[in-house]
Amino acid sequence: MAFGSVESLLHAAEGRPLWEAVLLDDLRDRGVERSASWEKMAGLWAAMKASVAEYDPAKRSACDLTGGAGARVEAARVELCGPVLTQVIATALKVAECNACMGRIVAAPTAGASGVLPAVLLPMQEKYGRSDEEMVQALYVAAGFGQAIATRASIAGAEGGCQAEVGSASAMAAAALVSLMGGAPEQMAHACAAALQNLMGLVCDPVAGLVEVPCVKRNVIGAVNALTAAEMALAGVTCAIPCDEVIDAMRAVGDSLPASLRETGGGGLAATPTGRRIAEELRG
Repeated sequence: MAFGSVESLLHAAEGRPLWEAVLLDDLRDRGVERSASWEKMAGLWAAMKASVAEYDPAKRSACDLTGGAGARVEAARVELCGPVLTQVIATALKVAECNACMGRIVAAPTAGASGVLPAVLLPMQEKYGRSDEEMVQALYVAAGFGQAIATRASIAGAEGGCQAEVGSASAMAAAALVSLMGGAPEQMAHACAAALQNLMGLVCDPVAGLVEVPCVKRNVIGAVNALTAAEMALAGVTCAIPCDEVIDAMRAVGDSLPASLRETGGGGLAATPTGRRIAEELRG
């Protein structure tokens, strides 16, 4: 894809839906027919749905740190945040747990942040009765904004901290939600910027170096953050800092993070007494 900035993405969307601008760019970039591009994206949407539909609450990760949380939230029906948001929480947990238990997920943009997009898109499809075609269009929007973030900054925790993984996923999901709800491209950009700035500085500190603690639950905050960013943008709330500048700031923050907070398992929660004990027990 050619989108090295959100500004270029918005420019490409002049006179056409933003999702179609991303699709057309994919055709040029990969030299494929429209049907091939659509089928690939539709396949990703099908895989996202399957990762939730095939969720097994009895499964546990190899180290037994992860498993069953999504089902517990769903079964408890506390609904402190309302039924839809509770479903978002449960879905984010399910997909992130599926990843930790070596299930099939869609790395969007990474495996560690794989729960964010399905967590917001699946409940919204159910709530508003959107077709699979509309959901695939929303994924194209997510892909376009994700490309701009990946090009200007990073989507790797080892390079930019968890802000680059869950933060990027949250920004992609926020833009996709605005698109799904009929928002304008400029509103998608504001949603993306808001989601990114809300999670800026988020460190990557996996306990024992595993993508489980705190990664699974951070998918939840990424999904909920996407909802709030999208709702603000759809209401006409704008960001003072342009989206591309927010992305650039995220990169600068990531560059300034010490190595211990970039997926090495050497700082943050991984460096707590309990985090170290877990790591030692697993090594033993």
